[in-house]
Amino acid sequence: MRARHDAGLVATFADRFAAIGAEPRLNILRLLLAAHPQGLVVGDIQDELGIPASTLSHHLDKLKHEDLVCVRRDGTFLWYTANTAALQDLLSFLYAECCTRNQVVPPDKIVRCR
Repeated sequence: MRARHDAGLVATFADRFAAIGAEPRLNILRLLLAAHPQGLVVGDIQDELGIPASTLSHHLDKLKHEDLVCVRRDGTFLWYTANTAALQDLLSFLYAECCTRNQVVPPDKIVRCR
C-alpha cells in the first residue's frame, strides 16, 4: 500500500518547487549555495546576476517566503544564505518518491549535474 504524504506537506513542496521554477530565483539559489555557509549581501547578488534592485527584492522575498533562503542583518547589510535544511527536505521528498518507493530512477543513477 502506498504511503500518503500529508496534504499540507505536499503543498509546501509544490510551493517551493514553484519558487525555484523561475530562472532568476534558481540562479539566486545556485549563487547562494556556492557562497555557503557565509552567504552574500544583496549588493553582491545584484552585481553577480545583474538583476535590478526592485526585481531582486521581489525574488528574494519569494524565496524567503518559501523558506528556501535565510536572511540576517549585520549593521546595514542584509546577508542571504541558502536554507540547506529546506533543500534537503525537497531532495529527500523527490528521492523517496522516485528512487525508493517505486524505484523509477535507480539510486545509483543519481549523479551530480553537468
